[in-house]
Amino acid sequence: MKTKIIADIQSQMKDYLNQGQFLKLTRVLLNSFKDISIFAHDCQFSEKDNKTLLKLFLSAKHVEGCSDKTIVYYKSTIEKMFSKINKRVENITTDDLRQYLTIHKQERNSSKITMDNIRRIFSSFFSWLEDEDYILKNPVRRIRKVKTGRVVKEVLSDEDLEILRDNCNEIRDLAIIELLISTGIRVGELVRLNIDDIDFYERECVVFGKGESEREVYFDARTKIHLMQYLESRNDDNAALFVSLRNPHSRLTINGVEKALRKLGLKSGIEKVHPHKFRRTMATLAIDKGMPIEQVQKLLGHIQIDTTMKYAMVTQNNVKFAHRKFIG
Repeated sequence: MKTKIIADIQSQMKDYLNQGQFLKLTRVLLNSFKDISIFAHDCQFSEKDNKTLLKLFLSAKHVEGCSDKTIVYYKSTIEKMFSKINKRVENITTDDLRQYLTIHKQERNSSKITMDNIRRIFSSFFSWLEDEDYILKNPVRRIRKVKTGRVVKEVLSDEDLEILRDNCNEIRDLAIIELLISTGIRVGELVRLNIDDIDFYERECVVFGKGESEREVYFDARTKIHLMQYLESRNDDNAALFVSLRNPHSRLTINGVEKALRKLGLKSGIEKVHPHKFRRTMATLAIDKGMPIEQVQKLLGHIQIDTTMKYAMVTQNNVKFAHRKFIG
């Protein structure tokens, strides 16, 4: 209701004001109505309006190419906020959101990274509402990015990789870890691969990444050998590159890959063995061996090079070697 009143005033005055005066009027109206809640006598707050806008927002994100997993995360995060801030979206203020974030952090002891992820989701949602003229001003604009320290995430050492290889009882699992460490592909890209996608002669394949983008990735001779051995050992007719070990040998899922690697890690005595760790390891090895960061970015399928830099952690030994080489 408050938004409608401000919009009506703006509409009636726009023909009498120049651009500077119109902007001044808008600031005065926003400031004057900031701490005032207005409700029409014949309407009351209904969650249906917020839910409808959320549904439209999620549809927009889907069209932009966001994955189903991302959309589910957006939905649950915003719905939790709605349940605590019992207001229509146009009446939600910066203070409301700050208070919500503060309480959320206290109750759940959430990390800075988690809190900034929530802030970014709110920013995306309210920015979309503002762009679509559902609200006049994005209340998240004045909530600054949460400062997070850079955490150096672990990678797999050469010894770790050899131990994992030695403990593979299934040729399928050996082929999986070789393909992951050789290409650096995401687990979601791995499970979508079909046998026909693999070019053994050129040792390359095309994978479909985030936003349905596709790119070429390459694998080494060792990976080629283990992939061929694995395929020769199969007696099913499934088109998928990797399938479950038991009948009916259906396409392997993300959960299936994660479970197999976790089990292999426990057997090998190596902590936190998961698909993403192979991707980070591949990026780090490539950087350490001198591959230009732009080429690593292309291999990993990153849009922003900053993302690649977060994956590729240069080892301290190479920093020491570079110092001696270039500085003395």
